[in-house]
Amino acid sequence: MSSHVFATDTAACRAGCGACCIAPSITSSIPGMPNGKPAGVRCVQLSDDNLCRLFGDPNRPDVCEQFDYDADVCGGHREEALATLHWLESVTYS
Repeated sequence: MSSHVFATDTAACRAGCGACCIAPSITSSIPGMPNGKPAGVRCVQLSDDNLCRLFGDPNRPDVCEQFDYDADVCGGHREEALATLHWLESVTYS
């Protein structure tokens, strides 16, 4: 398995953050969560150290595979990412 760090042109995903596996709703099937997951619910595939157990696995949902680090979304730390993703979820589905 990889180091769980996603490189982009200017930054990388923070290993152990897991905000994108908690804050947003996911409507596609996830192994162990066949109906997806609601916003604010921890994905069953997120380990205790906030790493995706499906990283690099072909069973990882496309929506998760396509999510990429973005400084505007992920901010400077995990709490900022959780807050921003929660806000985006609330304005998108309200």
